[in-house]
Formats: sequence, C-alpha cells, structure tokens
Amino acid sequence: MTSSIVFDPLLPWPLLAVLAVIAALGVLLALWRGLPGWLLRALAAVVLVGALAQPSFQTEDRAPLSDIVLMLVDQSASQTLADRATDTEDAAQALAARIVARPNTELRRVDIGDGEDNTGTLAMAALNAALAEEPRARVAGIFMVSDGRVHDMLQAPDLPAPLHLLHTGRQGDWDRRLIVKSAPAFAILGEPVTLILRVEDDGAAPGDTLSEMRISIDGDTPQSFDVPIGEDIEIPVTLPHGGLNVIQFTLPEAAGELTDRNNTALVQINGVRDRLRVLLVSGEPHAGGRTWRNLLKSDSSVDLVHFTILRPPEKQDGVPVTELSLIAFPTRELFLEKIEDFDLIIFDRYKRRGILPAIYLDNVRNYVEQGGAVLIAAGPDFASADSIYRSPLSAILPAEPTARVIEEAFRPKVTDLGHRHPVTADLLGQETWGRWMRQIEVDPLEGEVVMTGVDDKPLLILDRVGEGRVAMMASDHAWLWSRGFEGGGPQLELLRRLAHWMMKEPELEEEALWAEPTGQTMRIIRRTLGDSVGQVTVTRPDGTEDQVQLEEVAPGRFEAVYEGPEIGLYRLAEGDQSAVVGLGPASPKEFEETIATGDALQPLIDSKRGGVVALQDGLPSIREVRDGRPAAGRGWLGITPRDAFETLDVTKTPLLPAWLVLLLASAMIVGAWLREGRS
Repeated sequence: MTSSIVFDPLLPWPLLAVLAVIAALGVLLALWRGLPGWLLRALAAVVLVGALAQPSFQTEDRAPLSDIVLMLVDQSASQTLADRATDTEDAAQALAARIVARPNTELRRVDIGDGEDNTGTLAMAALNAALAEEPRARVAGIFMVSDGRVHDMLQAPDLPAPLHLLHTGRQGDWDRRLIVKSAPAFAILGEPVTLILRVEDDGAAPGDTLSEMRISIDGDTPQSFDVPIGEDIEIPVTLPHGGLNVIQFTLPEAAGELTDRNNTALVQINGVRDRLRVLLVSGEPHAGGRTWRNLLKSDSSVDLVHFTILRPPEKQDGVPVTELSLIAFPTRELFLEKIEDFDLIIFDRYKRRGILPAIYLDNVRNYVEQGGAVLIAAGPDFASADSIYRSPLSAILPAEPTARVIEEAFRPKVTDLGHRHPVTADLLGQETWGRWMRQIEVDPLEGEVVMTGVDDKPLLILDRVGEGRVAMMASDHAWLWSRGFEGGGPQLELLRRLAHWMMKEPELEEEALWAEPTGQTMRIIRRTLGDSVGQVTVTRPDGTEDQVQLEEVAPGRFEAVYEGPEIGLYRLAEGDQSAVVGLGPASPKEFEETIATGDALQPLIDSKRGGVVALQDGLPSIREVRDGRPAAGRGWLGITPRDAFETLDVTKTPLLPAWLVLLLASAMIVGAWLREGRS
C-alpha cells in the first residue's frame, strides 16, 4: 500500500500560473495600500487557485512482480567444436539452477542456432525477440553462454540490464584456417586467372611459418605446395574446360587445432571463351548471306572473317588484276596456315569452282577430325555436279545429295529426336512458324536428324566426326524467318544454338550430367537423347555413396533434388557421364573464426558495465547491484533488481472538495470585507 498527493488541474498549468501571479499582485497591492484584510485576501486566493489545481490524496494497492533474467544459450555449429557443446549445456543448467533459486526471480532461456543461408550466429536477433516478449522494466540481467562469435552486432538493442558473456573457449585453443580473398566467377579459357588466398593461424598457434596446401580441379589428383602462413598467396590457375570448374584448396589438419572444417575452400569458376573465331565462306551473293553475317556480327564474342566469291574463275572479262578493287581471297593462308585458329567454318552455298583446291578441302576434313567444326548451308549448288560433296569433304558430311531440288513451300518441323536435342529442344510455336520455299533432297548417312521438311525429308542433320562436329542445313531459306515471312520463326535462336553446339559449348551437349547448387541442396540434371537414364550415384565428401532416381521433366531431360548432409565436394556419376559440384558456402561463416572471444560483444557489455568470464575458470556467483554500478567483478556477476510491481487498485480522495472550497473562500472574502469596512 502506497500513498501520494496528485494533482488534476481544471486548467493548463501555464494558465493556472498566470492566475496565481495575478492573485499575488492583487494581494501585494492591498498590502502596499495598507488594507487590513490583505492576509484574508491572500488566503482566499490560495484556496481558489488550489481548488483549480484539484489536489487529491491517492492510495495504491500494489503487488510486487518478480525480476526476469534472460539466458541465451549458443547452440550454433561453432559450439560443436572440442568440448564446447558439453561445457555449454553444463554451464547453462548450473546457471539456471542458481538463478531460479534466488527469491523473486524468473528465468527465460533462449536457444540460438545457425542463421539461414550461411548468416552465422544471429544472437542479437534472438535477444531482440526475447526482449520484445518481456516487460523491459522487469528484466534484471542477461547472460549469454557462447563462444562470443556473433554475426549480427548491427542489430544490437538498447539493453535494459547488464549483459554478461560466459565464453566456452580454453586458453590453449588455436586454429588454422584458409581464406579465399579473391576469386572470379568467370575466367577465359586458355588464360591464367589469379586467385588470392591466405592461411591464418588464430589463438595459441604453434608458430609455424609454412603449411602444405593441396589443389585439385574437378576432383582430379591434387597437387601439393608449401605456402607461407599469414601472407597473401597469389595462385595462377588455367581452367581445363568450358562451363563450371570446381577448384578445391585443402590444408591438412594440424595436430591440436580446433577443427579442419575451415581448412578447405571450394571455388567454382565458369570457363568461357574469349573470342569465337568464325570463317564464313559464301559461294555467291544471295539473300541468306546477309542473314548469316548479321547473326554472327550481332554476337560481340565472335570474330568473323567473311568472304564472298564475287568473281569466280569462269568470269574472265580481260580486266587486268592490277585494276581490280576487290581483295584477293587469301586461300592458302586461311586453309593451310591459319585454319587451326578458327573455331567454326561455314560454307554458305559454296560449290567447287577451282578456287579451293582439293588439298585445301582435304585440310578442312583433317581440321574437323582434329576437333574443328564445319557447317554446310546447302543451296541448289549442293545438288549440282559441282557440289562440295564431290570433294574430300564427302568423308565427313552426314548426308549425300540426290541431285533433286524441291521447289515447294513447307513448314520446318522438329523430330522426336530433335525435341530431346539441346539445339532444337524448346523451340516454341512450331505450328505458327513461317514456311520455307526450297529444300535440297539428301540421303542421311550418319548423324542425327533433328528437323525435317517436305514429306519428312531431312532438313537439319548434326554429326560428330572424330574430335570435331559437322552440321548440314539442307535449305538456303532460313533467312525467310529473319525477314518475318508469314510470321517468321526462331531463326536467330536456332542458328545461335547450332553455332554454339558446334563450338562445343557445355550447355548444349546432348549427353550431359550436371548439378545446380543452392546452399546444401542441389538439383541434379541429366540430359540424354535416350528414352531413359539410370540412377545417379552421388559420392559424398566422406566417401559414402547415395543412389538418386531421376524423373523425366521434359523430353530428354531428367531431374532430381538432393539434399547434401554436409558441406564439401560431391561427385556425380551415371553411365559414362560424371560431374562434380561443391555444396555449401566456400567458407562457412560459423567456421571463419573459431577462437572464443568477447571482443565483438564488448561494446554492448560495457554499455551496462557487464562482464566476460571464461567457463574454464569456473561458474561465477551472482550478486545484486544497483543500477549504474559495476555489474561484474572477480568471481561474480551482477543483476539489477527492478522492484517492479503491479497496481491492483487506486483510490483518490479530493483534498479540496467543492463545498469546502466554497466555505473557505466565502469566509475569507467576507472576513476581509468586514474588517476593511470597519476601518
């Protein structure tokens, strides 16, 4: 039970003060004039002004409330190192027993785990949530049992009570970690890219100056190097292939270090070509020639060399060569000396005219077998007696001309095999494509027919020859699509895919196995021209294997989602296809720094004069301290009693009721009038 005098003025306090000043001036005037009733006047003014202030005698019936102590228990991944998990739980239970044994004290325990998406220990977010659920006026103390590695200090709240850290580290703890300071997401094939790494020793390290580092690409046999500790290391790496390259750096576990979880770093770099060098040879000017040129020139990554034969040998008009303004076709340089510099050669309606001798064309055949690519865009010339098929190139061409040219409108169609092939799969709107007007009849010899034309005759044939690739388009009317004839069609996308398939871009391989990682989950994708695939064998970082069944999600495309149980390098295998993929962050945040310390929390702890205690030194006692006083000392930590209460009932009794004000004021005024009247 508590009592106090409270005021509930009828007028605002400033106005009430003005009235009091006016009344005081009136009393002073009466005193100055010598009026004998000045004292009664003053008392009447006091009564009236006091009545306007409405004083009351307030009595409260209060019930005391218990103090609340928050205990945050860190159960993140870094707390699993050494004996920290056991030490943490033992300390939490012992501390909880001491707190609940105190009179008028309640405990709130909050367990903190790992944040999502490699965000580390979000202790401040947990503390904010705990404070939001409790009345701040009742929070007497906050204890955190943790290694002190908190990763969201920017969200630190304004504390209502002292914060204490009981850290789980030991005096002799040390750890060696590998840091990737700089690694590009993309790199040019054939050119070295520099990665910057660093090896750091934290804590009570043994003082080594060198450490062994092992480097492997795509899970191949690792190479070992000795690298300095505490210095930036520049490592040049040349990617072996296009697409995703997984580079793994590993430090052997040293004796006595806390963990080897931060001794491995995975760097995933996409290998891309610098420039795609294309040689386009047009046998004669025609409407489709500009289409090929515009397509290749629109790609900034393509270096195009284009020659059109405008003056074949049969056009001998007697004009001296010195007077011709045309550039001579450097056939020997291109087809004998520089042919290996090109990624793709396109023969657009080319026929034999004696410009390219048989030895040059034979060199093109050899170029394909050694890994090059040739695309034949066939026109009527391919069906003639001067067809390029009647040259050494016939050994690598996938189809033979029948000498028939079909001058008939038709709409290109994708075959069942074409719906599985990455070059022609997912080309939408086939029913609305515009028609072509000419097709060269050919008999397929090798390869895969992915598109057909008139009467389902082969239109687009793809083939592999030796190490290289050959494609044949049995029509010279693809340009009609680019002109929008009858609505056009996906000419640009088709020819782009075709060119990139011939240049062996990984995303356009017919038979492929790869995975798309997201955190510790990966989507396994198998593309094939077959009707089915077997189970994918997934080899975990620890060597154990899982069998994953894929489901067909589109023609020739099979997928499955796999949840990796641990961070590291995973190997995938199905049939003759294999792949590697890294799951989890390159450097898990929980293991970037593992030595227990209170440095990150120290500013927040100092704001309320809390303390940092190592559990290795024993569990401290708990004392009560006044707010603002030091809350930590040798062997003890303090909490601040809040003396909070709950008001059950409030009673107000007016000190100047209306009848009393009227009686007193009237008496004083009448008394002053009578006395001054007698005078």
